[in-house]
Formats: sequence, C-alpha cells, structure tokens
Amino acid sequence: MTTDEKQKCKYCESEMKKWQPPESSTWTNEYLWVCFNDECPYYVRGWDHMMKTQEVKASYRNTVNPETGCNSPLPTWSNDAHRDMVIED
Repeated sequence: MTTDEKQKCKYCESEMKKWQPPESSTWTNEYLWVCFNDECPYYVRGWDHMMKTQEVKASYRNTVNPETGCNSPLPTWSNDAHRDMVIED
C-alpha cells in the first residue's frame, strides 16, 4: 500500500502532515504522515502515560507509514519538537 493521499489521524480526524525522518534514523521512508494536532487525544494522554509508566516528561504523536498504512508512535518531548522536519506541500 503506497499512498501519497493526505491522511487523517485515526484519533482526532485532523489532517496529517508529511514529515521527513532524520537522516540518522532507522526509518527508510522518504516521509511519514504525522498528526501535529496538539489537542489530539492520543498526544494529550501520552504525557500522563509516559510520566506514569516511564517517569519521563514526553509524549508521542500518531504516525502513518505511507508504504504500509501502519500506525505507530513518534516520541516527542515538546509541542514544537519535530515541526522543523515537516515537508510543506
């Protein structure tokens, strides 16, 4: 499943943005779809979950792999983290 079609977050229905993984990452994709909605329930509840289970101030954003359609978390440490790697259309 390869899709360039814009994706919507399964948790909040916001339009996701294309995001370029860092060169040093293990992702082989040219890009991933990422939800940058700071009010997304997945992102919001992630802060409490990570503090309770890992004792770290972090959360995660929903991602979709455009090659497989699979969702996965993108760890984040602030509202602004990763925004510099958004690919503008």
